[in-house]
Amino acid sequence: MTDKTEVVFAGVDVGASRTKVAILDAKKNLTGYAVRKSGTDFTGTAEICLESSLKMAGVSKEVIANCISTGYGRKNVPFSRDTKTEIGCHAKGCYHYFPMSMTVIDIGGQDNKVIKLDERGRRVSFKMNRKCAAGTGAFLEEMATRLDIPLEEMDGLARKSENMVELGSYCTVFSGTEVLEKIRQGKKVPDIVKGLFFSVIKRVLEMDTLSDRVVMTGGVVAHNMHIVKMLEEIIKRDILVPEYPQLTDAVGAALFAMEVEKP
Repeated sequence: MTDKTEVVFAGVDVGASRTKVAILDAKKNLTGYAVRKSGTDFTGTAEICLESSLKMAGVSKEVIANCISTGYGRKNVPFSRDTKTEIGCHAKGCYHYFPMSMTVIDIGGQDNKVIKLDERGRRVSFKMNRKCAAGTGAFLEEMATRLDIPLEEMDGLARKSENMVELGSYCTVFSGTEVLEKIRQGKKVPDIVKGLFFSVIKRVLEMDTLSDRVVMTGGVVAHNMHIVKMLEEIIKRDILVPEYPQLTDAVGAALFAMEVEKP
């Protein structure tokens, strides 16, 4: 086996929307990572992300001591030794960065999660929204299409809003119709976008109560930090966000990989 100081640990999160890989060294430092659209070939995408992550870390595949996969397509990663649930990986990843009791809010491409942890990082409860895409990344992607704007411009537009347009529906289909009606009424796009962000926040707040300390993660958070600011204004306290919020699940998987190495 390679010397202990040279080995790395890989975590692979194959989500329905994006695949993420995180490489940790023996001291739990994030040394390499990659994010890519999952597409229709989960296995191929995972392999490409692994190669990119290893290149960033400056190491070869041979020094991977262990690899754990998680997410929607976790069983489509042939080079992982084992799999872990998304809930467990999110909890482990967030507690690694913020070792305290907390409520984790993860806003992903296809679902939202609200996970409560105690002061030792043990899961107290969790709620997951999987029945509808409302309030998720898929919801924002659909609304961006309706507004004929690039998805990556939504955050900047929301920040420019001076008079938020509140939307009444959570349903993606009905919201689309409502957005078109707001456009017909002459409402400004930044105000509509901020209203869409507010719909995402309302959806999360309906899922569960929040503890004193809140951590937000996920791809939607990574690309739309204004959502964090809006929620902070509502709950009237600061929210913690990991440096790479979209990688939290993959980091958690890599941390699990560190617990049991290859023989």
